[in-house]
Amino acid sequence: MTSFPTRRLRRLRATPALRRLAAEHHLHPSELVLPVFVKEGIDAAQPIASMPGVSQHPLEALPAVVEQAAAAGLGGIMLFGVPATRDAVGSGAVDPDGILNRAIAVAVTAAAGRLTVQADLCLDEFTDHGHCGVLAADGSVDNDATLEVYARMAVAQAAAGADVLGLSGMMDGQVAACRQALDAAGRSDVVILAYSAKYASAFYGPFRDAVESTLQGDRRTYQLDPANGREGVAEALADIDEGADVVMVKPAGPYLDVLARVADAATVPVWAYQVSGEYALIETAAAAGLIDRERAIGESLVGIRRAGAEAILTYWAIEVAGWLNDGRSLA
Repeated sequence: MTSFPTRRLRRLRATPALRRLAAEHHLHPSELVLPVFVKEGIDAAQPIASMPGVSQHPLEALPAVVEQAAAAGLGGIMLFGVPATRDAVGSGAVDPDGILNRAIAVAVTAAAGRLTVQADLCLDEFTDHGHCGVLAADGSVDNDATLEVYARMAVAQAAAGADVLGLSGMMDGQVAACRQALDAAGRSDVVILAYSAKYASAFYGPFRDAVESTLQGDRRTYQLDPANGREGVAEALADIDEGADVVMVKPAGPYLDVLARVADAATVPVWAYQVSGEYALIETAAAAGLIDRERAIGESLVGIRRAGAEAILTYWAIEVAGWLNDGRSLA
């Protein structure tokens, strides 16, 4: 008598309905956050050449973007400001009339509580040298002097109405500095999202076009070495100890192992940022006919979710939310 397998794992893959029922991970629009670039001094959306389908928006157009995101059921938007002028210390970042702080206020009004308004808390968009902090006399990034500016940024962004502050500068002690400043200002209600495991990655290239970065050199002295996984976990745990409400791994796709390790170790929610280079690679390959665009987008997001991300920042957030709202499968 021929011996056949008694355990047939294919049974649960036989139909779309069975596959949906047996799926271990699902994604909901409320777990997606849309990054949004707001540029000072423009009167119409400006497409970003290296990120097909993504634009810089004038402040006046921001309410319409927020409305789209809210209607799609997104969990939030993450705002980035592109100022008209920059200086050595990033003065525009702490100015209540700076483009990012004005954008926060506009977005909060438009959102009306339907989604969270999140703001990037970093100096790279505001400094003329493009680094994420202020520089010492020798040209290095001065960690502790930068923390003083971050603390002021935190209070300014909270005053503008931000629900979540995205601390992305990778300075030692940034969570503690901002938490203390917020608490002292009576804003203990504001959420701190720490970009804890943020790697010195080549995948940020298109983003630097989006914010018109002036960076010369690199950020390897403060962003993580791509060779190090354990260090990413240590950074996340340190940020949690300092009071982070959420921790982030960035980029997402090339660092799924780090994401999984952080998710296993963390006692707070863990998010991931599917960065500009990840977006551009799929869009470019799809445009060349090399891959199925929708399946590749869905598979990339499901992979990030499977690795442990409870929310994902992605430039496809509105489009993917539409698919999910229509009941379409992502993979």
